[in-house]
Amino acid sequence: MAVTQDHTGSNAFDNTVVGVYDDFSEAEAAVQALVDAGFRRANVQLNPEKDDAGTTSQGTTSSTSDAHGGIMGFFYSLFGGADSSAHHDVYAESVRRGSYVLTVTVQGEAEADRAAEVMSRFNAVDIDERVGHWKQQGWNRHDETAPRYTREDIERERTAHAQLRFAGPSEATRIPIIEEELKVGKRQVQRGGIRVIRRVREIPVHETVQLRDEEITVERHAVDQPATAADLAEARDRTIEITETDEEAVVSKTARVVEEVVIGKEVTQRTEDINDTVRRTEVEVEQLGAGTSRTGSGTAADDDEFRRHWQSTYGSSGGRYEDYDAAYRYGTTMAGNERYRNYQWHDVEPQLRSDWESNHPGSAWDKVKDAVRYGAERVTGNRRR
Repeated sequence: MAVTQDHTGSNAFDNTVVGVYDDFSEAEAAVQALVDAGFRRANVQLNPEKDDAGTTSQGTTSSTSDAHGGIMGFFYSLFGGADSSAHHDVYAESVRRGSYVLTVTVQGEAEADRAAEVMSRFNAVDIDERVGHWKQQGWNRHDETAPRYTREDIERERTAHAQLRFAGPSEATRIPIIEEELKVGKRQVQRGGIRVIRRVREIPVHETVQLRDEEITVERHAVDQPATAADLAEARDRTIEITETDEEAVVSKTARVVEEVVIGKEVTQRTEDINDTVRRTEVEVEQLGAGTSRTGSGTAADDDEFRRHWQSTYGSSGGRYEDYDAAYRYGTTMAGNERYRNYQWHDVEPQLRSDWESNHPGSAWDKVKDAVRYGAERVTGNRRR
């Protein structure tokens, strides 16, 4: 799809929106959709106007006397003179090779965007990709005298074009799918402990004890009395010794164990729940061009089904199919993921919603969830409840 300035228009804001289609019925449907969307039929042109691809081998110029007659004359009138020869060549060559060129004249960017949105619903060709394929075959400009392609020519070129688009690279490109695995082990971590310090300190002690001291006293008394026999018997030499005895305090210490401190470890077991996330690489493969996308084992038939579902489910509310394409592909990816095998929709929808909204912040889940579900059911073949 391309938007090109119409140099012949009298209004400085006139534009021409151009779409190229390989299927005549799709081109006709795009014409009707433009008219239904409010565009004047006189401003909508389809070339060729009937399904005649491959029915003639005549040249693309209907008038040999007019250098700008036939198809080239149509495009010169549309885009102007030699300054737009690139446009002339591309679209004239598209018609020569069996495609249909649809143009609509619009005023302003708003109308151009609206026309492009309508026309893109019907599988418009990526003309830049198509021209790149022609140039690989040696094409550089449109030859007005060259014959139109026959049906066999058209089929052969489109088959080659499809093979070029979908063939793998000459050297395989490997994309590793990386998935993290959570492993929980144990290690010893020093959390703390105790230190026991033993010190000897002196504590003052006060005790009271009674001690006895002896002291010898000598007294002399005057006596006047007759001596007795006993006194006379004691009248001889004699020595008497008397000693004094004192008591003194004797201090001794006896050690006794009065308390003990026991140091040990008490081991207990505990269960700890580990909650974490692991990452896994998911690869989405999207085919560029012609509005066809593939994820996993998707096919062009899937894309057609998705477009039909979009038309019946969302078409009346406006918008574009491209706004929902990612949701359909997300659904196919989800259905092919091992995590959702044998899923029930009501069980997995909260998780899918969270994943979708975190990766597509601009797209509300309630708006696209039917597309996601249909994409999943397209893979499983079952209508889940």
